[in-house]
Amino acid sequence: MSSGNSVYHFNSAIVREPSRSVVDGLRAGEHASPTYERVKAEHDDYIAAMRDAGVRVTILLALEAFPDSIFVEDPALVFTEGAILLRPGAASRMGEAAAIAPALRDMFDTVLDLPGDGYVDGGDVLTTPQGVMIGLSARTDKTGAEALAVCIDKLGRKAKLVATPEGVLHFKTDCSLLDEETVLSTARLARSGVFKDFKQIIIPEGEEAAANALRVNDVLMVPAEHPRTLDMLDRLGYRIVAMKTAEIGRIDAGLSCLSLRWYRKGE
Repeated sequence: MSSGNSVYHFNSAIVREPSRSVVDGLRAGEHASPTYERVKAEHDDYIAAMRDAGVRVTILLALEAFPDSIFVEDPALVFTEGAILLRPGAASRMGEAAAIAPALRDMFDTVLDLPGDGYVDGGDVLTTPQGVMIGLSARTDKTGAEALAVCIDKLGRKAKLVATPEGVLHFKTDCSLLDEETVLSTARLARSGVFKDFKQIIIPEGEEAAANALRVNDVLMVPAEHPRTLDMLDRLGYRIVAMKTAEIGRIDAGLSCLSLRWYRKGE
């Protein structure tokens, strides 16, 4: 496997089992609730796909007190160089960083706490070869983003604050990294010019939810419910693994939210 210098080569990941309370997860619209059984099935398939891609997966126990805790990417960030505990922007998720901290301290020599009193959700953070983009959103404020940029700098990386389109939950709701120089983006995010230094693949109209794909080593996990996007990416030569996301989509989530991924040296 390639070294940890690449931003999508991973050999380690953390996931958390869904709680039965996941049916009460946050959602922006009037979606029907998911069922625990179907969320669990999607999550099990996700773990299997990660392992098939060559990743060692650590599975944390469910947290019934936190319905959204299956989405481990929001309360923390991980890199080869260390981890950062965040402060999610939704009040009901405020205890999730403290809950995941022991696992991160067990696995990383360096674990930084987000300083100050700002908010950051990991769903607003896109790591690219050119640096780490932090999207300002309803869940990530400027104070939190600037504090996170300082933490990222301490880990030897550089960060850049960018804007998330109005009405979009997270920056990564609308984009994902396909390879070292290419991003998958919705038209509304691409129009902002944030990806002017990248090759851009634009999601077909009406399939915007497919923008949250996930590149892991040689495979590209893509939400299975979006056939035109799947066909487009397949024709472009990406090795596609179609993943069911209908249930987690009911609680405003996508593929990247479900894991913390990094390259652990010496594995």
